[in-house]
Amino acid sequence: MVEFENLTVAHGRNILVENASGRFNAAEATALIGRNGAGKSSLLRVLAGIDRPKDGTVRVAGKDLASMSAAERARTVAFVTTQRVRISNLSCASVVGMGRAPYTDWIGRLSDADRRAVEAALAAVGMSDYASRTMDTMSDGECQRVMIARALAQDTPVILLDEPTSFLDLPGRYELAGLLSGIAREGGKTVVYSTHELDIARERCDAIALVDPPLLVMRPSADTICKIFHITDKK
Repeated sequence: MVEFENLTVAHGRNILVENASGRFNAAEATALIGRNGAGKSSLLRVLAGIDRPKDGTVRVAGKDLASMSAAERARTVAFVTTQRVRISNLSCASVVGMGRAPYTDWIGRLSDADRRAVEAALAAVGMSDYASRTMDTMSDGECQRVMIARALAQDTPVILLDEPTSFLDLPGRYELAGLLSGIAREGGKTVVYSTHELDIARERCDAIALVDPPLLVMRPSADTICKIFHITDKK
């Protein structure tokens, strides 16, 4: 679970989120929505501990994120960015193995347990058969699954993703959103990801957080969508 209290997030002089309090629950996938430039990425970076908030606190599993060491944060929060990984001669298994860095020795050597974690992560996203493939030979959707597998191998209770459905076609977006929801519910993880796909968020997510500067509005997904579009339930 991720909890925040009196949280203010800024980009330069612009206040994106002000004095917000709430939580993202375990075993739930939450879609973070809002117009371009609203501050979705900035908020995710604060929740990941990469950037500091202008004010307020963020707690993960009851512990203040700001008080954690870098190693402890790496064992607590995994962050998947929008950056495309296209490194030649780097296999999928090697990329996923990077997620085990918080647990390996000082030279990054994988133990048998680490290798089993890598195999399990690839299997969880349906990419076991791609373990030896290199990232530069794969589609955007396949690469995104590998990056999610790396986050799973990191074995954190919280996974944050910045627009993971970018660059995917519509069927791929639905499929990936369903995968993230399954990871949250079956693994008991807190999954939060930014997206512009309101219809997918409504169908696949347990909750939605709307960034509308300086507000952060959190609601069950269907309720939020109805409010945005002024839809009345006729039942």
